[in-house]
Amino acid sequence: QVQLVESGGGLVQAGGSLRLSCAASGRRFSSYAMGWFRQAPGKEREFVAAIVWSGGSTYYADSVKGRFTISGDNAKNTVYLQMNSLKPEDTAVYYCAVKLRLDYGVRYDYLYDYWGQGTQVTVSS
Repeated sequence: QVQLVESGGGLVQAGGSLRLSCAASGRRFSSYAMGWFRQAPGKEREFVAAIVWSGGSTYYADSVKGRFTISGDNAKNTVYLQMNSLKPEDTAVYYCAVKLRLDYGVRYDYLYDYWGQGTQVTVSS
């Protein structure tokens, strides 16, 4: 089985920065893409960012564009999310995920195959 573990969450003041990490372990696998999603209390899980390993293309939700940067190491099945200029609206549990197949893009959570347990990000005003 594959396990994903997120780290780097915490409490930060508005305008501050955090860097999230996600590392996969367990069964060997090769992913098409890895992504970050988040879920705030009372809201649905939403897409944040993704990286497609072939070519290194990145994708971002409009709400984080220009503030967040996704990067990673495909060989290590590891992904990072650098979050700058954080806002209270960014407060959520952040999940990393693995997408194994090249189909239907990267923006929808149901397309992903493996998920981490999440890490809490809280941005105070």
